[in-house]
Amino acid sequence: MLMKRISFDKQSILLKQNKRIFHTADLALLWGLENSKTTWVTVSRYIRKGTLYPIQKGLYSTLPVSELDPYDLGSSVLHSYCYVSLETILARNGIISQTIIPITYVSSTSRRISLSGLIYQSRQMSDRFLFSDVDIQKVDRHLEASPERAVADMLYYEPSYHFDAENLINWKRVRKIQEKVGYK
Repeated sequence: MLMKRISFDKQSILLKQNKRIFHTADLALLWGLENSKTTWVTVSRYIRKGTLYPIQKGLYSTLPVSELDPYDLGSSVLHSYCYVSLETILARNGIISQTIIPITYVSSTSRRISLSGLIYQSRQMSDRFLFSDVDIQKVDRHLEASPERAVADMLYYEPSYHFDAENLINWKRVRKIQEKVGYK
């Protein structure tokens, strides 16, 4: 009886969380487990029960991958401070007209990851610029750059980058962001 209660408590704790994507270490901390084997056995049990869905090694969700927000998923897969920026934000706002396949992030590492039919591209940025929250906002469970911050970020990587719709860019605000972040 005690074992079922403990198991139910873990499931209850998990399902009450505001977030849906967890790393193994998150689950161990959430459940108060110090033994990695116990954590692995518990995770395996919840996968069999359909309470957890495996995303990739060490990353799980309480929803099927197809029901997860792709931006939140990308942030979780990168597993470090990051925000959506560059081509993704520029294309969404009509500043560039190319069809962008990968969801683009700025983070402390450069990585390209394919997962569940999605592609995530992360470009490495120096910490002194990366952690500046100027024109970065929280959207759902991930961070996103404003269109002007995305322009400033793109110019950080490619100073002569061509923007298809320059008339949509508030250049005065871009220059302010560049100064505040320290790009200039």
